[in-house]
Formats: sequence, structure tokens, C-alpha cells
Amino acid sequence: MLELYQAEGCPHSESVREKLTDLGLSYVAHNPRRPGEDPEVLNEQVHDELKAVAEDQLPVLVDHQHGEVVAESEEVRDYLAERYGEVR
Repeated sequence: MLELYQAEGCPHSESVREKLTDLGLSYVAHNPRRPGEDPEVLNEQVHDELKAVAEDQLPVLVDHQHGEVVAESEEVRDYLAERYGEVR
């Protein structure tokens, strides 16, 4: 299972969602906080889950099947392309 901790309206999160869609991957999206300089926590439980697996930054991908946690949009996109194959 793939889980994406992300924020709606965040261009970095959007680029990861697009890569997931391009690769035809199913995932669960979590929205722990709003994007911005002083983000507002929207869901304390999900925010606590995010902090338990990674630093408090977005986006973060958790790949349970392979036991990987990847942060930062470019690294997540690269991981997805390497692990799940680039669209041709």
C-alpha cells in the first residue's frame, strides 16, 4: 500500500500525485495540514502519524510493501519511477 502525506494546493504534492496517476498506482492521500509558511494543522491524528514516520514536511510517501519512506517531491517522483517503472 502507498500512502501520501500531502497538502491540496501545494505544487510539490500535486507533482507527486501526477506521477502516481501517470504510473497507474493506487494510493491513500492524507492531508495533515494546509500548505504555506505557517501551515495550520487540520487533522491532529494524521499530523501525528506524519511526524511518526518523517519530519514535518510535505509531501511524504510511505511504501508499506517495500518498507520505504521518501520525502521531498523530486525524491518521491524519482523513487516512484525507479521502483514502479517510468511511463513510456
